[in-house]
Amino acid sequence: MADSPLSPLPSLTPSVNVGAAAPIPPAARLSQRSGVPLEQSVLERRIFLAWALLLALLLGLGLGQVPLFDVDEGAFAEATREMLASGDWGHTTLNGEARWDKPILIYWLQAASVSLFGLNEAALRLPSALATWGWTLALAAFAWPRWGLTAALAGASVLFAQPGVLLIGRAATADALLNLWITLAALDLWRHVEARTTGNPADSTVPPAARRALRRAALFIGLGVLTKGPVALLVTAAPLLLWLACTGPQRWRLLRGLLGDPLAWGLFLLAWLPWYGYALQRHGWDFVEGFLLRHNLQRFDAPLEGHGGGIAYYLLVLPVLLLPWTALLPTLLRRLPQLWADSLSRWLLLWAGFVLVFFSLSGTKLPHYLLYGMPPLALLLGRLWKQELVTAAGPPSQPANRSQDRPRDRPTWGLALVAVSLFTLPWLLLGLSAVTQELARSRSGALSDVRLRLLLSNGPDWRGLLGPATAVTLAQVAGWWARLRLARCRSLGPSADTPSRGLAIDALPWAVGAACFTLFCTLALLPWWGAHLQGPVQRLALQTRQLQQNAPGGPATPTVVQWGLHQPSFALYLQQEVPRRTPRPGEWALVRRDRFDPARSLADPQQAWVSLAEDGAFLLLRRCATPTDAASSALPASPDATANPRTTCP
Repeated sequence: MADSPLSPLPSLTPSVNVGAAAPIPPAARLSQRSGVPLEQSVLERRIFLAWALLLALLLGLGLGQVPLFDVDEGAFAEATREMLASGDWGHTTLNGEARWDKPILIYWLQAASVSLFGLNEAALRLPSALATWGWTLALAAFAWPRWGLTAALAGASVLFAQPGVLLIGRAATADALLNLWITLAALDLWRHVEARTTGNPADSTVPPAARRALRRAALFIGLGVLTKGPVALLVTAAPLLLWLACTGPQRWRLLRGLLGDPLAWGLFLLAWLPWYGYALQRHGWDFVEGFLLRHNLQRFDAPLEGHGGGIAYYLLVLPVLLLPWTALLPTLLRRLPQLWADSLSRWLLLWAGFVLVFFSLSGTKLPHYLLYGMPPLALLLGRLWKQELVTAAGPPSQPANRSQDRPRDRPTWGLALVAVSLFTLPWLLLGLSAVTQELARSRSGALSDVRLRLLLSNGPDWRGLLGPATAVTLAQVAGWWARLRLARCRSLGPSADTPSRGLAIDALPWAVGAACFTLFCTLALLPWWGAHLQGPVQRLALQTRQLQQNAPGGPATPTVVQWGLHQPSFALYLQQEVPRRTPRPGEWALVRRDRFDPARSLADPQQAWVSLAEDGAFLLLRRCATPTDAASSALPASPDATANPRTTCP
């Protein structure tokens, strides 16, 4: 049964009140909710399957089209390559140095994918893509028996079609995998509580369904700890404890059930403790200091690696991450009292709120930290999206009375703004790309960042995005046209005007818009930016490999170093370690053009440097060998051409 457009939000989840009825099987719930025979659930399962396959297709398209996008993706990928090259699957290194940033699981999965499909971008990103797919499906499968298929698919689609999720779902990092474990664990923790609160309060036994859900949750939390550390336990446990604090006297019974299962504890410890113990035994205090202290405690205490921000940082980031669904937030805020009265919605609010508050208080701030709280927010927005759609369409009626019973056949303000966003965002992003690149190419210096100006001025032209933006617009126009035609056909006969069919028709243009927005971001915008940011690094690395093959002494020489920069993807594409240090005589160095003066260094043959290759903002230089290494002590700490020692090139 569709939610009434004027009534408050009903409680669509089993309440925590003692003495409630036994849980109804999902198929039966579907039949009762829709008011149609059980065969209707077969159609819904087919719709769900088609939607799941569409998401898989969207994730797989162009997965290897973009070069390794940023420093993090390059670091994870190169650490995986070095693990495979060394054969040491118990420890990760980056350019030969120990890497303590993250635990081992993501590297194992990336290494397995590379072993199967070869060393390429698609293989490195495949674990993240599969994790994002599973993450989205898990959210929809949770909401389906509780709120209906429309709300389930809407909520999962809100999560999927976000810039942040689209990015981490196509990145060779640990973020997508961690979000999968967090979501699976949190949803199973609620299933445990849900099963415990629907039985007889006098019965102290834990239902089998509750035990299974708790043990799955424990395993998922352990895998999250093995993926990125204690944050997996914090984000899943803290919201549920806050929810229990808001519950009645039965909170202690529920808490004892959560903490009193030995097998759940065993699964939790078994997932992560063996590798942590191995790392501690192998590396001792270096592991404690490098991983536990620096990348966990210090990350909360102070900005790490320059990633800081004010207390309102995530309040500004949230509307951007939610695009194009941001317009639904005001309506959601107005419904907070009604949502708080519902037990499931209260837990979702506490989950999202805890993530927002905790990471706002953290010293280190990165946009993707907020994604830990996006699943509950997406579920709430999906439920609201369905209700807003019902409000916009009005109740189904006989064709003869349609003009009276459906006084408004238009979207509400929230959905209207979402529709506008779906149309305008591709053109807005196109305009920003054009303006930024034109600023970079101008001589006025309006774009003060020298590196960014160099990158943008030497990359592909923004006009390449014009065709995809136009195609997206035309597809959305076609979606709205199809909706109008189908609505007209629906009005011709009352037999076809069922609530489920009506919602499907009304949701069509938004579904098309979300799919088109996803395609534009993944197949046009991200490749464009990737070509700007990492295209020069990729091409220069491949050119360096060719030069090494032709160098005297064979491909093993000379050594290449990174001087004054950090581009780990260069090492991956070069397929060798590229340490970060000052180059020695005879070595090659990757430097940034804005930190080196080629006119000063290359015009005089007596200078110590010879240019080997250049691309975009980067140069590949060779330091000339000298009869002795005495001059090496005079090398500057950073690539400053004015301080170059004068030696004679052979």
